[in-house]
Amino acid sequence: MALTVAIVGRPNVGKSTLFNRLVGKQLALVDDTPGVTRDRREGEARISDLSFRAIDTAGLEEGDVDSLQGRMMAQTNQAVDLADVVLLVIDARAGITAVDRHFAELLRRDADKVLVIANKCEGRVGEQGYLDAFSLGLGDPVPLSAMEGHGLADLYEALRPAAEAHASGPAVAPGGDLPSPKGTKRPEGLLHLAIVGRPNVGKSTLANGLIGEERLLTGPEPGLTRDAVPLDWSYDGVPIRLVDTAGLRRRSKATGKLEGMSAKDTHRAIRYAEVAVLVLDGTEGLNRQDLAIGRHTVDEGRALVVAVNKWDVVPHRREALLSLQERLDQSLPQARGVPVVPISALEGTGLDKLMNAVFGSHERWNRRLSTGRLNRWLGEIEAHHPPPLAGGKRVRLRYITQVKARPPTFALFSNRPAELAESYLRYMANALREDFDLTGVPIRIRPRGGKNPYSPDKD
Repeated sequence: MALTVAIVGRPNVGKSTLFNRLVGKQLALVDDTPGVTRDRREGEARISDLSFRAIDTAGLEEGDVDSLQGRMMAQTNQAVDLADVVLLVIDARAGITAVDRHFAELLRRDADKVLVIANKCEGRVGEQGYLDAFSLGLGDPVPLSAMEGHGLADLYEALRPAAEAHASGPAVAPGGDLPSPKGTKRPEGLLHLAIVGRPNVGKSTLANGLIGEERLLTGPEPGLTRDAVPLDWSYDGVPIRLVDTAGLRRRSKATGKLEGMSAKDTHRAIRYAEVAVLVLDGTEGLNRQDLAIGRHTVDEGRALVVAVNKWDVVPHRREALLSLQERLDQSLPQARGVPVVPISALEGTGLDKLMNAVFGSHERWNRRLSTGRLNRWLGEIEAHHPPPLAGGKRVRLRYITQVKARPPTFALFSNRPAELAESYLRYMANALREDFDLTGVPIRIRPRGGKNPYSPDKD
């Protein structure tokens, strides 16, 4: 198991900038606004030949246990307990503050694994703050500039003893897996799963329920999650990278630079996902923003599963479920038959069925159909419902083949590809979906000109 390094400190000292520098990617949102980071974020970090697991944490702020600050502090405390090394970051330009001293005292119980990082030490402006950091009594501080990348060699030397001690220690057995739904074909390799939806519908609560621990910040406040937080876990041997995302509001209601950054992070998570779980608030039903998020997910070519949360308090459940499925089919025809799974994230009910639907959608999203089957099907389709005439001339369908999966994409050869009506292509997509059990995944048909490339026959 890799060395684990937690990055902690008061708000706005550059923790996320240092995290991004260490992992070599812009994973964490960075802004001058204090308190941007709220959930723990993990990533594979490297300095030269030294590899370790880095954890970015929320800014250290005291608060009541049930308050937002208190819940954020609890998440940071968990990261400290999990870590082999704790980097206490201070802003050398601002100098040592009373808050820095307070949290240095809290970390003194783990002083043997704490390193003080004097960030923003570029130039002479941070020199006095670096010298003041010795007064914290937690060993020699490491001067660096996370923004400029200066001082990483010193951090490497400070981390190396811990890495060597960790490497010589006993291996830690991985935790147990959650049981997989029976009778479900499981994916091979890592499955990328995103949880998306409007603010305050229970996305983070669902993520915590799936992984079996309070890993993400939850509460009644809307918009708690600000950036896409990836979590690596496994489900009965299937490795899954689950990404909890910030809630997406309508553009007319979005305010401020930070919300725009959060939205971009969510769109990026959808683009890199294989399956997206769209979480709805069952007590509110399906609204326009839910449909907009679902439509965007399908347009990106991702498999979609709808989780109807708070089902335990929904009245007239049978009627509500039928109405929801009917509206989804009408509003998302490009992914007709999207699986709809009632759940209660808070109570933990329906989660096995949800994963069953995720695995089923992933299998259909990856499915490949043989060319022979497709062309026998094409002959039946053309005989039953030929394409409409174009300028009084017949449009002939010559050949169809699947060119790729993820999502299923087909090349349709015709003598007049530009004359194939969109309505007819939608009819074919729906027929493919129904006849080959491709429900709930986007299907793409690409008209092409020319003859059957595998046949020497001429017209």
